[in-house]
Amino acid sequence: MKGLVIKNTGSWVTVRLEDGSAVNCKMRGVLRLKGMRCTNPVAVGDLVQVEDKGGESPVVGAIEPRKNYIIRRSSNLSKEFQIIAANLDQAVLVATILHPETSTTFIDRFLATAEAYQVPAVLAFNKIDLLITEESHEYLAEMKAMYERIGYPVVTMSATTGEGTDSLRELLAGKMSLLSGNSGVGKSSIINLMVPDAHVRVGDVSQTHHKGMHTTTFSELLDLPGGGAIIDTPGVKAFGTIDFERAEVAHYFPEIFKISSDCRFNNCTHTHEPGCAVLAAVEAGEISPTRFTSYLSILDEDPNNKYRKPF
Repeated sequence: MKGLVIKNTGSWVTVRLEDGSAVNCKMRGVLRLKGMRCTNPVAVGDLVQVEDKGGESPVVGAIEPRKNYIIRRSSNLSKEFQIIAANLDQAVLVATILHPETSTTFIDRFLATAEAYQVPAVLAFNKIDLLITEESHEYLAEMKAMYERIGYPVVTMSATTGEGTDSLRELLAGKMSLLSGNSGVGKSSIINLMVPDAHVRVGDVSQTHHKGMHTTTFSELLDLPGGGAIIDTPGVKAFGTIDFERAEVAHYFPEIFKISSDCRFNNCTHTHEPGCAVLAAVEAGEISPTRFTSYLSILDEDPNNKYRKPF
C-alpha cells in the first residue's frame, strides 16, 4: 500500500493511504540503520510503502524518491541531522521583529538551506501589531525591502488583528508548504487562522528572556480548506546548517552568487582575496552586511560536521 506521511511523533508515523484512511505505522529496522546519522529517516511529506503485518502494527517498508527536502543539524547531536519535511512546494519562515526577535543569522541560514535543497522560500513577518515605535517600523521596512530585492516573497502580517493574513493565505493556496520558525513567533496562531478546525495550542513568550516556549512537539500535515496543506513543525531555537561544501556556500546566497562572477579568481572565497567583487559590493552597500555576516558564519562552521546528501 502507498501513502503520505502526515504525522511523525518520533516513535511512530501516521500515513494517509490512497483510499483516504489513516494508519499508525512503525518503521522497518533497516530504515533506521540506513539513516543512522539522521534522527528521523521518515519525514512528514514522504510518500511511503506500507506493509500490512496482519494482527501487528503496519510497517513503513520503503520511502519513495523525494523531489526535495529540508534538513537541519540536530541541536543536541551535532553529528546528526533532522529532516524537517519532504516533497515541498515552498518553505515559509515565520519571523518576528519583536517578542521574540528573530535574528538575521537564523533567517539567512534557513533561506540558504532552502536554496541548497531547491525549495522555494517565503518570509512572513508576524506580530506587526506589536511594533509601536517609528524605529521598529523602519527596521521592518528595511528587512522587507532587503529580502524582496534578493527575490524572496515577503509578507508582513498580524495573526492577532488579521492584517496581511490574506496575502499569506494566497501564497499557501494549493501548495504543500512547510511552516517553520523560532518558538513564539506565532506559528500556531497562524495555523489556527488558516485551518480553523486545527485547534493548535498557542503558547506564550517568556517575559524574562523574550523567547518563545514550545507548543508543537511533533511534525504534522494539516489540510487547508481551499486545497493545499501546511506542515507544522516544532519551533526551533537555532538553525544549524549541514551538508554545505565550503566552495558552494556562496551559491546559496543569490545576491552573492550573482556578483561573484565578477571576482578576479574563480575559486574566490569572498573573504580576503584581491579583486573580490563581493567584498567591493559589501563595501559599496550593494550587499547587506548582515547577509554577508551570515555567509561568513556558515563558512566558519566546523568542517567535521559537513556531510554529503544521504538521499
